[in-house]
Amino acid sequence: MKEAAGRRRQSAAASPCAACKLLRRRCVQGCVFAPHFPAEEPRKFACVHKVFGASNVSKLLQEMAEQHRGDAVRSLVFEADARVRDPVYGCVALISSLHRQIQSLQAQLALSQAHILHLRMRRTAAAHLASGDHITSASASSLSLEVDQTARFY
Repeated sequence: MKEAAGRRRQSAAASPCAACKLLRRRCVQGCVFAPHFPAEEPRKFACVHKVFGASNVSKLLQEMAEQHRGDAVRSLVFEADARVRDPVYGCVALISSLHRQIQSLQAQLALSQAHILHLRMRRTAAAHLASGDHITSASASSLSLEVDQTARFY
């Protein structure tokens, strides 16, 4: 009874990584895939294998310093997922979408900053009028010009 439990523990501890399972090979001690493609996440390696090929990924990881392999695997998984979702553009589609979103948000920010500046100028002008100071048409037009230039700047 104890022997059977011991054998089960050994086989569970020596279970192949997701890459070796998919490739139907024995997972050896120094398997380059094992630290990055655990058996619990088979989809991760399947996607990378489909897009890049196991041999290419293996060569890439072996040529790379160990401390950089985790980042490389995360990047490969991201790019492979993007390529499976969008075979034509891959991750470029996501990057382009995020770039458009950044541009839109920058434009919204510029408009908000211009609006805030405009409101501050109106408040300053109202404070001057309330205190009895008179704003000449030249100074009012320079304030308006400054607001317009600031709005274009942002």
